[in-house]
This record gives sequence, structure tokens and C-alpha cells, in this order.
Amino acid sequence: MSHHRTAIVTGAARGIGAAVARRLARDGLAVALLDLRADDCAPVVDEIVAAGGSAISVSADVADEQAVASAVATVADRLGSPTVLVNNAGILRDDLLFRMDVADWDAVMGVHLRGAFLLSRAVQSFMVGERWGRIVSLSSISALGNRGQVNYSAAKAGLQGLTRTLAIELGPFGVTANAIAPGFIATDMTAATADRLGLSVDDFHASIAAQTPVRRVGQPEDVAAVAAFLVSDDASFVSGQTIYVAGGPAGTIL
Repeated sequence: MSHHRTAIVTGAARGIGAAVARRLARDGLAVALLDLRADDCAPVVDEIVAAGGSAISVSADVADEQAVASAVATVADRLGSPTVLVNNAGILRDDLLFRMDVADWDAVMGVHLRGAFLLSRAVQSFMVGERWGRIVSLSSISALGNRGQVNYSAAKAGLQGLTRTLAIELGPFGVTANAIAPGFIATDMTAATADRLGLSVDDFHASIAAQTPVRRVGQPEDVAAVAAFLVSDDASFVSGQTIYVAGGPAGTIL
């Protein structure tokens, strides 16, 4: 893969986003790690640079139109035209429908769905200009429905529809768009879920693994490997797809 290519990874400070940023840098891309607080990405940026890669951290609220425009301009200026975008930024505001307030609905929709829309719109001109581009958005097994996640599941299902339409509109310009729907992946976010359920992380993971055909929980690197394929030249005939990275056929979680 050309080392001249520049990728933007949102929500890149930790978890899946950090793993994707590390993997793309290892594969020779210059990577802009975007998060709400750029400082949170500094350890991963330092790690990439120490390993000989090219990376910067950029601060932006992905749900803010002006912040996104400014961040993308910064990336283009410092690293070159961003022709790879990984929409990974996400938050959880779980609750049952009757208790969920509008702020929790709007916050989740804003980061996941509006964020992916704003970033995709902001980078498409670079991709169309280069006649080459890759957009990968992080959906979730929760897109199939998950108790207590009416906001999150709707947003993650929405990303699949967004992805298919981006594939249709941008395909003629050499741009592919795909989604990855992870199952249970061990991250800080899932550790917080274990805590909320009053379980140790190990016990929580063991219970999830027992319900997973391959008998283990996922790791951020499992998702990063699929993202690396989807942004590669080898994946140029794969577009508009959602790949479930879930250790088996997609099913219920938790």
C-alpha cells in the first residue's frame, strides 16, 4: 500500500480506534488520530512515531460540523489528502426505553451517525479528487437489536444504511464504503459494562466466551485486521458490505 495515503481514524484514543490506527500505520499509511481531546491520543501517536510511522493527533467533536471541517483541513494540511476514513467514534448512553431521555438519544445519534455523515461528507472531495478512497464505519452486532440500547442499536443500524448509500454514490469515483459490525470486543468500554453488571472483567469475559462459537472474546486487533483489509487495494471490489466480526454468526449479546 502506498505510504502516501493518509487515514483519519475517529475515536482513536483507545480500544478499537487505537488498534485500527496502529495497524494502518504499520501498513504504511500516515494516520490522523481524531478524538474529543487530542491529548488522549498522544500515547498512541508517540508509539506509532517511535515505531517509524507517521501520525498526528487532532481534536474534534465529530458531531460538530465546524469542528469536523477544521479537523479535516488540519489533516490535509499536515499529512496530505485524507483518502481513508474510519468512522469509529462512539459513546454509550444505555437505558431502557421508558427511562431513556432525549439527551441520551441525541448524544448517541450525534456521535455515531451524524459524526459519520459529517466526516464522510468532509473527506469525499479528497477521495473523488484522487479517484480512490476507502470509508469504513464501525457498526455493531447491536444493530440487530439489544435490550437497553434503543439509541445505540438504531445508530449502529443506521450506519449500515449510510454505508450502502455511500457505496452507491461514491463507487463511480473509485471509492468503496463498508461497515464492520463487531461482536463483543474487550475494551475499556466493555470493562465499564462489567462493572455496571457487578462482575469482574474475567468473569464477564468468560460468560461471553461461553456463548461465542469460537469460545473467546474479541480483541481490538481482530477488528483492526478487517479494517486493514477493507482499506487496502485488495478490497477494491468489496463495497456496501457489513462484515460481522463476532466469532460466529451474528446473534444476541449480553
